[in-house]
Amino acid sequence: MTDEQVTALITTTLERKPKDATHWSTRSMAREMGLSQSTVSRIWRAFGLQPHRSQTSKLSTDPYFIDKVCDVVGLYLDPPERALVFCVDEKSQIQALNRSQPVLPMMPGVPERQTCDYIRHGTTTLFAALEVATGKVIGSLHRRHRAQEFKAFLITLDKEVPDDCDRSRR
Repeated sequence: MTDEQVTALITTTLERKPKDATHWSTRSMAREMGLSQSTVSRIWRAFGLQPHRSQTSKLSTDPYFIDKVCDVVGLYLDPPERALVFCVDEKSQIQALNRSQPVLPMMPGVPERQTCDYIRHGTTTLFAALEVATGKVIGSLHRRHRAQEFKAFLITLDKEVPDDCDRSRR
């Protein structure tokens, strides 16, 4: 293989799409470039190219987005003195599953054993808060995903805050 062939292969991979597909495969690129499939695969691997993978993203249209990000990141990196900073998130529709039989514990020479089937118990919602300074996680599970469950989580979070904190700034 010449350097020009490698350059042409990489350029084609990065700058063109095949006529009849959404992305290049090793076979279609090999046909296009007159090379073997294994050669295309080796070159892609060497240059870290994976044309079959894609990611999507969406940029905010908020004109103050950068300022807001700087404020939040600044709060995490340099919180005000004597302040508790929490990063709060939620995960809804978690499947509540349980094995159909008890897990058999590991013994010398025998691995832990468990059944492959399970019983469904509906879904649950997880609300969690990370205390940035200490890494402590406070979470709660709820059957539903509504404002009142989130409010109940915030009440739980409030109970975890030490009594000597200034509660007037909440």
